[in-house]
Amino acid sequence: MPILDQLQKDIVAAMKAKAEARLSALRMMKSALQKAHVDANKPMDDAADMQVLKSLVKQRLDSAEMFRKGGREDMAEKEDAERLLIESYLPAAASDEDLDAAVEQAIASLGEKPQMGPVIKAAQAILAGKTVDGRKLSEKVKAKLA
Repeated sequence: MPILDQLQKDIVAAMKAKAEARLSALRMMKSALQKAHVDANKPMDDAADMQVLKSLVKQRLDSAEMFRKGGREDMAEKEDAERLLIESYLPAAASDEDLDAAVEQAIASLGEKPQMGPVIKAAQAILAGKTVDGRKLSEKVKAKLA
């Protein structure tokens, strides 16, 4: 089922349950996806929708961090709750073991003295279908190549 269709069903369920916070976050997600569809001027697939959701997760992480720095724990908690809801629509995140295995496999496939960029690209291809934290992947590649 396309993500937008699932979001619409969840919005209806949240309305019936009178879950205002959840409803607000679901509407925000639907709005962001619809905007991306309009901006793209062409049909978007689920992979493109996932990229939009990943950017929303990153925004929530950055916002929560800023709120915490500003002493607004209540707003940071709201951002964290929205992030968790958005992440529930994304595929499972790659574990540290998955990242390590993918990095080692990527390095082995590229031969001697591989560069960081190609290793990251190869590791991401190996981890296709899972949500990958770019920072973690980059750190693991740096550690292996150092």
